[in-house]
Amino acid sequence: MNLTKTRTARKVASSLLCLLLLGGAAPVAMAQGGQDTNIGYQRPPQAMADIIDAPSTPSVSLSAKGDWMLLLESAGYPSIEEVSAPESRIAGLRINPATNGQSRGNYYNGLKLKQVNGGQESDIKGLPASAQISYVTWSPDEKHVAFTNTVANGIELWIADLSTKQAKKLTNAVVNDAYSGRPFEWTSDSKNLLVKFIDEKRGEMPKYSYVPAGPNVQQNIGKARPSRTYQDLLKNRYDEDLFDYYMATQLKFVTLDGQQQPVGKAGVIKSVDMSPDGQFILVSTIQRPYSYLVPHYYFPYQVEVWSRDGKVVKELAKLPLAEDIPIAFDAVAKGPRSYNWRPDKPASLYWAEAQDGGDANKEVAVRDKVYTLDAPFTAKPTQLAATKYRYRGVQWGQNNLAIVNERWWKTRTERSSLIDPSKPSKAAVVLIERSYEDGYNDPGSPVYTKNQYGRNVLLTDKKGQHIYMISEGGSPEGNRPFVSEFNLKNKKANILWRSEAPYYERPVDIIDLNSKKIITRRESENDPPNYFVRDLSKKQLTQVTKFPHPTPQLEGVQKEMLQYERNDGVKLTAILYLPKDYKKGDKPLPMLMWAYPREFKNADAAGQVKSSPYEFTRISSGSPLFWVTQGYAVLDRTDMPIVGEGDAQPNDTYVEQLVASAKAAIDKVVSMGVVDPKRVAVGGHSYGAFMTANLLAHSDLFAAGIARSGAYNRTLTPFGFQQEERSYWEAPEVYFQMSPFSYAHKVKTPILLIHGEADNNSGTFPIQSERYYNALKGHGVTTRLVFLPAESHGYRGKESIMHMLWEMDQWLNTYVKNRPVQ
Repeated sequence: MNLTKTRTARKVASSLLCLLLLGGAAPVAMAQGGQDTNIGYQRPPQAMADIIDAPSTPSVSLSAKGDWMLLLESAGYPSIEEVSAPESRIAGLRINPATNGQSRGNYYNGLKLKQVNGGQESDIKGLPASAQISYVTWSPDEKHVAFTNTVANGIELWIADLSTKQAKKLTNAVVNDAYSGRPFEWTSDSKNLLVKFIDEKRGEMPKYSYVPAGPNVQQNIGKARPSRTYQDLLKNRYDEDLFDYYMATQLKFVTLDGQQQPVGKAGVIKSVDMSPDGQFILVSTIQRPYSYLVPHYYFPYQVEVWSRDGKVVKELAKLPLAEDIPIAFDAVAKGPRSYNWRPDKPASLYWAEAQDGGDANKEVAVRDKVYTLDAPFTAKPTQLAATKYRYRGVQWGQNNLAIVNERWWKTRTERSSLIDPSKPSKAAVVLIERSYEDGYNDPGSPVYTKNQYGRNVLLTDKKGQHIYMISEGGSPEGNRPFVSEFNLKNKKANILWRSEAPYYERPVDIIDLNSKKIITRRESENDPPNYFVRDLSKKQLTQVTKFPHPTPQLEGVQKEMLQYERNDGVKLTAILYLPKDYKKGDKPLPMLMWAYPREFKNADAAGQVKSSPYEFTRISSGSPLFWVTQGYAVLDRTDMPIVGEGDAQPNDTYVEQLVASAKAAIDKVVSMGVVDPKRVAVGGHSYGAFMTANLLAHSDLFAAGIARSGAYNRTLTPFGFQQEERSYWEAPEVYFQMSPFSYAHKVKTPILLIHGEADNNSGTFPIQSERYYNALKGHGVTTRLVFLPAESHGYRGKESIMHMLWEMDQWLNTYVKNRPVQ
């Protein structure tokens, strides 16, 4: 049953869940030895709470010309009251029934306009009171920005005139934001917006009947249809009707003075995209029958081209329910997919079609073909390209220049090929083919510019012989981002500028190619990220923003990038943080190690440095760095590579490699004399929680563990997980050996489990922690399970975050810092 929950119903449901889980209230905590654990929300030490309460640094949105930037101000973490607002969980979506919008959005509460040259800053006036702003989008002529504002009963559309710095409301709270993606787009002439509205004729919300109309039946007649593990799926006919209700959409054009013109017929509209010239609309609508096995994005859908007045010009495809996609990575649905408009032409479509039936396990010479079709869409489609690997998109330049991208997971290979769209029969030229695991040789991503339609196209020199790239710039010294000029003929890159110590400075955009001016985002260990203009010709640097240090109490925290080796020779890296008052020769500290394993097919790539020693020390809500304020050493970004070269799969030796990496990290910090080996804790979130549980089951390296939102029994994800594409039936021994649940009887170390009660991440359902806790408790392990009400895979409510920190701090102090002498 998937009723839209009232607060009362939610409290009852939460209480029932608590009873089922042997006790607890918000936050739900497992009773231990008869002790009452209904303690309410707690706060961590003040130094930690102050970091959570610190003002947020504004986000930045840069104009295409690079002359203006918008500063998007945030109010910080939402309250648990906001996070726990009623929501409907259907078809993989989470919808707020009061607003008909996505229920877990992030909002801005203020907008400022800042001039890049000169730094003049102005408030946008006339913003709504208690604003909840989303989807801030520049108009193509960059004279306005549009955005939505969420209010108690819906979602409004607003614009701001950047010449007057004045905002105004265009619509009432009738925008439909139930589906993922921005619910509006600008027309190319900047005079109108095409907006998704709630269909006025959709009727009343379906009423749930407690008397069933009949059984809910699923069946499969002799076809293999494996699927991964999903949450929030449709469960019955009521859910189907509710999905239709929320998704019922009517498109309308809205002028800058708020006049509205309906476009086409209403429907369960999935996506909308106007042609660059504004004369056609690409519309995808979801069709029945729906599925109880897969989320909305696998439902049947129809793709059509509409005229500007909403008439169907061309039916492009009717795509069936995609329950039968193979579970292999790089598998895709059969038939055409990824319809888009070419940004370099007035009205020309392009898309891809799998030549292997979508099955990555088939051996074929051509995986995908890419087609194009010009208006009026009556001719036969033209083939533009054929790919050896799986198609990953096209980067468009002008009519005679485009780059086709493809990837192949099994070999970790990516390829970029140059094509001439004006001469489809001309052979493609491979520009780059490389292992995408290799960060040291990553050429980066292309820089774009706006064309006459306001669409992004590749930035090139006047002769069209060079494109421009921005790369993270991996190196043995750490990441050193750069901007380069890439020659399309000789396939060589010339680095125009590169970040240098003691800064980590990343190019954001090229704002003037002729005068070689770029905008960068620069930071150091002690300087927070700020934006600068670099004049490469004059070698001048001008600061644009002056955002203050968000957490000055962390100034002086000691940071060092460590490099060391595992016992099999794989090179490893981690970032060590020490309290600001720690001095060489002081007593060894307790330590919290935090990590997230990654799989590799190449040991050299696994051993590459993947961060920079000069990045600013910033703390997010899930960071382990809070404990550097509490007298702990913190080892963050601790490398835990799982390598499987050649025909070997990484997970075949997962446990052995995991333990070896952890031991190497501890040996390193102990050899430095800064950490007490008897007082080391390990922790992680999601796959890092899975790692934590495995380390405690297979080693005695740690005094305690903290596992947040993890999965512990891989038989509950039988058709693959993380980077494992084999099913349980293909590799049962791997699933068993990698499951901490299988070895609960071997755990001797105290472990704290924390999980969001509403976790909808594939594979990490709350039952994973519930069952693992019961297994541990049944074998006498010291353990504690905390469910955070209303929280999903990542925790958002301020009260939840504060309580999570309190739980972790209590656990670390009891079993690590103040660990009894053995």
